[in-house]
Amino acid sequence: MIKGKEFETLSNIEESIVKEYGGHLIFASGESTYSATELLAHDNAASKPTQLNIPHDFLNRHGITKTQLTDRIQSFSELTVAVVGDLIVDEYINCEPLGMSQEEPSIVISPQSEERFIGGAGIVAAHAASLGAKVHFLSAIGNDSMGERVSKWLPEYNVDAFLITDGSRPTTLKQRFRAQDRTMLRVSHLRQHEISLEHQGEILSHFESLCDGVDLLIFSDFNYGLLPQPLIDKMTAVAKVRNTMIVADSQSSSQVGDISRYRSTQLLTPTELEARLALRDQNGGLAKVGQDLLSATESANVFVKLGAAGVLIVSSNSSPDELGTDRLPAFNPLPKDVSGAGDSMLTGASLALAAGASTWEAAFIGSIAAGIQTGRLGNIPITKNELTDSLAL
Repeated sequence: MIKGKEFETLSNIEESIVKEYGGHLIFASGESTYSATELLAHDNAASKPTQLNIPHDFLNRHGITKTQLTDRIQSFSELTVAVVGDLIVDEYINCEPLGMSQEEPSIVISPQSEERFIGGAGIVAAHAASLGAKVHFLSAIGNDSMGERVSKWLPEYNVDAFLITDGSRPTTLKQRFRAQDRTMLRVSHLRQHEISLEHQGEILSHFESLCDGVDLLIFSDFNYGLLPQPLIDKMTAVAKVRNTMIVADSQSSSQVGDISRYRSTQLLTPTELEARLALRDQNGGLAKVGQDLLSATESANVFVKLGAAGVLIVSSNSSPDELGTDRLPAFNPLPKDVSGAGDSMLTGASLALAAGASTWEAAFIGSIAAGIQTGRLGNIPITKNELTDSLAL
């Protein structure tokens, strides 16, 4: 039982009654605390499809109808997808700010609660499965309790997971400490060395056993060592022989990556920084950077992610009477959490291309997925209904 602090020094007749059934009388002043689940649920519920700004002029410019887009989305259920890449667990730790330390100039916080989500290539697989595709996921976990937990999560998302256990690395965990709707600190628990030749062989062998029935291969590379260049090259060769569409993303935020390691793909989705790093070009115009990356990798499409400015679309598939470059703005003007935007863009656009969509249709569907994802905290798999409901507005 809880009573106000003002009663602590007084006689409390309830105390003997509470003790009879094993309880305790607690005196508290009603300090506020925060529940991660409640905060996330409140924030996620606040994001509705009506918040997305749909650029109808882009649809008109490319002769795209909403019916076409809806049909593409519905056909995701006919696809079989293989996702290969680094599995990450994202942990959001909601904190109460206590102020500045008196001993040193540092912020003091009190963690209240936490929530964990599948991240990295794992959320790409979960998005694809939630959107209707049959999904095979190939990755690695550590020999630890977090790895055991993740291996139980993935089937709940209808993902068929092939996870090698690598005792030389922990299951990658990224923590975000948040207070008052702001991330104050990120901590990554990981190792970045390449997986062994034995483990590379296991992944390749499993992919070969699946590949005859796979329509789309998604490389979701966070550059933590799961995808050494020889493994990429061998998997790409296997996919080409079987006419499996290949798309790739290689992230270089807090780590070093090179998107140009992936060649002859149908789609690459770098940020502007990642595209410039791959080409060692810090001064060229952005459209030229996109075109040069297309040429350097012999790929069909490049979607250069520009954060709040949207995405630049560069395509080699355009007809002679249309431009090969266009731009879409960010669909969500009030994002809550941008950390999963690229993964959702990659998934939505890739499935659309595999379902027969044009470059422009795929970019639009991918942008809707990114807009939905940025409207909530944490990685939550996107559904078909969310995509089609956004189109209906």
